Amino acid sequence: MFRLRRYRYYVFCAVIVVFLLYRVAQNSEQWETVSASFPHAAPPPPRSRPPPTSKSGASVRVDAPIKGIASEDNDLPQRILEHPGKDDSPVKIPDLKTTKPTKQTDVDDDEDEDADFELPPGSETTVQEAGVLAYDHDGAAKATTAPVINVPDKSVGQGAKDAENKPVKPTTTAVHWSKIPEHFPVPASEIIPLPTGKPKKIPTIQYAFEKESPKSREVRETRQQQVKAEMERSWAGYWKYAKGHDELSPVSKKFRDPFCGWAATLVDSLDTLWIMGMEEEFKAALLEVEKIDFTVGKRPEIPVFETTIRYLGGLVAAYDVSGGKSGGYDILLEKAVELAEILMGVFDTPNRMPVLYYNWKPQFASQPRRASTSASVAELGSLAMEFTRLAQITKENKYYDAVARITDAFYEWGERGTSIPGIFPEHIDTSGCNHTAQNELEAAKNAAEEKLYDETDNDSSKASGVTADEDEELDTESDLKPKSQRNRPGKTKYSVAKRSEKSSALNLNVVKKKNPKTGKVEVIAGETLLPECVSQGLTSSGWADQYSMGGSQDSTYEYFPKQWLLLGGLEPKYKELHLKVSEAVKKWLLYRPMVPDDRDILFSAKIITSGEPETDANKQYEVTHLTCFIGGMFGMGGKIFEVPADVEIGKKLTEGCVWAYESTPTGIMPEGAHLLPCPDTKDCHWNQTLYEHTLDPSFESRDEQVEEYERQKAKAKAAAEKAKKEKSRAQDAVPPRRKPGQPKESELDEKPPSGSQEDYDHTRIQKRAPISGTAELEDDAIERPSSRDKKAKFSDTDAGDLEDSDPAPGFKKSTVGQVPLQEDEDTLEEDPLRPLSHKEWVANKIKTEKLPKGFVDVGSRAYILRPEAIESVWYMYRITGDKKWQEKGWKMFEAIRRHTTTEAGNSAINNVLSQKPTQLNEMESFWTAETLKYFYLLYSEPNLISLDHWVLNTEAHPFKRPKAPFGV
Repeated sequence: MFRLRRYRYYVFCAVIVVFLLYRVAQNSEQWETVSASFPHAAPPPPRSRPPPTSKSGASVRVDAPIKGIASEDNDLPQRILEHPGKDDSPVKIPDLKTTKPTKQTDVDDDEDEDADFELPPGSETTVQEAGVLAYDHDGAAKATTAPVINVPDKSVGQGAKDAENKPVKPTTTAVHWSKIPEHFPVPASEIIPLPTGKPKKIPTIQYAFEKESPKSREVRETRQQQVKAEMERSWAGYWKYAKGHDELSPVSKKFRDPFCGWAATLVDSLDTLWIMGMEEEFKAALLEVEKIDFTVGKRPEIPVFETTIRYLGGLVAAYDVSGGKSGGYDILLEKAVELAEILMGVFDTPNRMPVLYYNWKPQFASQPRRASTSASVAELGSLAMEFTRLAQITKENKYYDAVARITDAFYEWGERGTSIPGIFPEHIDTSGCNHTAQNELEAAKNAAEEKLYDETDNDSSKASGVTADEDEELDTESDLKPKSQRNRPGKTKYSVAKRSEKSSALNLNVVKKKNPKTGKVEVIAGETLLPECVSQGLTSSGWADQYSMGGSQDSTYEYFPKQWLLLGGLEPKYKELHLKVSEAVKKWLLYRPMVPDDRDILFSAKIITSGEPETDANKQYEVTHLTCFIGGMFGMGGKIFEVPADVEIGKKLTEGCVWAYESTPTGIMPEGAHLLPCPDTKDCHWNQTLYEHTLDPSFESRDEQVEEYERQKAKAKAAAEKAKKEKSRAQDAVPPRRKPGQPKESELDEKPPSGSQEDYDHTRIQKRAPISGTAELEDDAIERPSSRDKKAKFSDTDAGDLEDSDPAPGFKKSTVGQVPLQEDEDTLEEDPLRPLSHKEWVANKIKTEKLPKGFVDVGSRAYILRPEAIESVWYMYRITGDKKWQEKGWKMFEAIRRHTTTEAGNSAINNVLSQKPTQLNEMESFWTAETLKYFYLLYSEPNLISLDHWVLNTEAHPFKRPKAPFGV
């Protein structure tokens, strides 16, 4: 009996195997097509039950989830199919780099890509052939086949030998970027070429410097060498502790990789090394540059703006300053082109606006996408100079075309008009889709589909042969459908991953259908589609718009005049854009702050508006370090476009940032603060009362609160004293019982004779009693600096404003000169319930917040080694030739060095308002790329990086201005 049972199981298993082999033979052609049409997916983890296999060993069951597309902001398209197993048919393997990860992080990056929706493991589904739409400029969609880049290893996963008994550790290789066909290519005939022709004659920017005296030269060169020494120390620290990584942590002597781990500080500093004459360090750095592999990174996405201005700009500038083609450092151009080819993928969108956080891995990069619905102006508009200069050097117009289309989009938007004409709101929709119109179309489409469902429900149910219960069991995407499309029996169902307003996700057209041959419900992964789009240009992405020259907006405006210079004045759009920006800033943003010494300085404010700035503008009189570049921009723009008034404005803007440096205890400007504007920029004088009222918006009610408190306190004390007297009087009115033998009361309580010594002493004691009552109140109304100091915490000098202040109304100053009795010491204690007066409140705010005089608040007190202020100082020196800018710059340098120096480099600090700020252990790459470079150039000879021959990008990378077409 036992043997019979055992063979019965064998026979049952044999029948199942034969049936499955028959199925494999039927579907082999279908699986070969699918294996060649889906992008890469990693093999799934082993399951408890291995799938049936054919004679060839190919898997005939797919339990991998079908995945959608993630949100647009992080650009994480999901894998469409995961297909484990092995196939004897030939497999196409793309030409990709595959290396084993050296760190666990390489593995983690690949395993972190989750789906937004998936089919449950174990569901009986198969996937039929699907294509990917390729963009045709004439509007015709063509199906293309994506390459297979995953070859499952038969030694791991479900197909591994003894997979059930022996756990097999999967092998993972680092994923590299690879070149893929574009979905939305620009036809060769429509590529925008670089402007041709001889560059226009442009007015000189630099001052005609005279020969300096020996003494002036000695001072200048001494300062220049001290700046170089700071660079040498910072570079040595980076080289020793962080070589090959993005940034040095100068306090702990470790490293950080906030970008993609491509040695940001090293690439960013190449031109600085050359300019400072550190050629040995430059050549050693080139050996590290050659090792950088831009096809693989430590981040799942590339921050396009930062990568372009630091890496691409750094490589191109180093190539230019080291002699270009004749310099012999071809590796710099090779690496620049390698990186540029990767970055070109970000422009592959329907409207050619870039995706600013680019998922470079092939399974993601191969998916079509749209640009962001909420991009910052700075990130979008600050790619122009780097790609333009690369196009000039390589004579490849495609690099210029990519950024020229962005400029055209800004120009077209400017022609349509923004709420503040000439400048653009901080956050913009770059997707190219009118979502309002799109929603209306989708609503009409849903209504039409609803009507179609109603008309075809019964017929569809009969035709498909799928019951409502059977279909509903497999309807795992129902949560993604409109309610009106759920639970409809018999109808072939569609599940579309809808694109949200902030998503570049695709519509993955997933269809479930019953196969008439097998009777099984199958899943067809259809074409990957972008959502329908009603075309539009750039537009605001929010209800309220912010306009400023600060962060997230700054460098786009900086690039308009600089791009005009780089193109030799041959593209007039950049001049028009700059002049409109200049006028808008002068009309809407510039303000003169009220400062103690009445200095004539300017800053640029921020405006928040809902579209009617004339009536609803909320103006914030900010002071930010990032905005300090604007002095140099106005100065240079005024020179090249011959607007002398703008040069004068540039001086005052630069003076403003210098004043902000001079105003703090450290001598360093804070990241962000607010000031009090003058009502009239031409007649502006310090007003202490107005300043204090600005510090304390509740100044009108604060003194009234103190007076009311004093009145209530006086009433309470008077009532308590009255109650006490009444109680004492009542006790006196009741004579105590006299015990037998006790003397009469008159014998003890009889008043002493009037005028006697005993009568005088008794009177003094009675007069002291009110000290705990009325007299106490009178004394309490007098300012006691020593007591108030505990509460208000202001200095002796600030307390001087409060000495001898008038007592509360109805009281006189106390004339009691003697020391109170010991039992009345509690009257000297501070009253914790008493509100502060306006004067006290202001003094307390200034003391506790350590506000420099003139500052209303300091919201961000850090200094992270920023260059913008010294950048404008350098521009002013080179434009005006006035040596006062060198003196101002030297004070700035000494203050920065004093508070940021560490053994291995220089560190950001947490609080510029503290005499002893804490070092934050961060040394941004722009410290050696920008800040030290500008200080060095401030004390160099004027012909070193002359503004008449070079133009610097926003990371201080100098590009050679053209003297012939294409800048050759």
